[in-house]
Amino acid sequence: MENKIKLAIFACGRGSNLETIINNCNNNVINATVDLVISYKEDAKAVQIARIKGIETIVIKRENFESRELFDTELSKYIDLHQIDLICLAGYFQLLTPMFVQKYKNRIMNIHPSLLPAFPGFKMIKNCLKYGVKFTGCTVHFVDDDADSGPIIEQAVVPIYDFDTEESLGARISQEEHIIYSRAIQLYALNLLNIEERKVIRKIL
Repeated sequence: MENKIKLAIFACGRGSNLETIINNCNNNVINATVDLVISYKEDAKAVQIARIKGIETIVIKRENFESRELFDTELSKYIDLHQIDLICLAGYFQLLTPMFVQKYKNRIMNIHPSLLPAFPGFKMIKNCLKYGVKFTGCTVHFVDDDADSGPIIEQAVVPIYDFDTEESLGARISQEEHIIYSRAIQLYALNLLNIEERKVIRKIL
């Protein structure tokens, strides 16, 4: 596949979405290459996975910068140096500054383990169980200035069973995340996404 887009993945967790995206790029499921992984946690499993896969991986610690703006300015240097087309957040638990979001507007995706706009923020799986909803899922969306509020690209529904725990429900949501995140990136790579009035409109092939 020619004309592959360049991805940077921001990841600070266990790296399951990261690994899936890397594998799907290598197997030509996604018309892209993962050129850069950025984390703020040296000991994150995601960092280990990226390095094993031979991907340039940079750890930038927030505490080394006086402000979020300076931190994000440092991030930008690497994004621009590698001529990154799309930034994918995958277990990156830090808000990006409006400055950074505007610079890469409609070029930052995030995966969230709920059916947005329901249950934004943190502890979403725990809250789904607490409030007794019967269905949840996951959402891929573009990032805007507010948390978990950007235009929605893909969603998958996951039923909640009476016997579910945070672990069992989280595992089923994770399986769906792996599917829809790669699908969303591929739609972007094929230039099939338009944003109109905060809604993502797919172009017709």
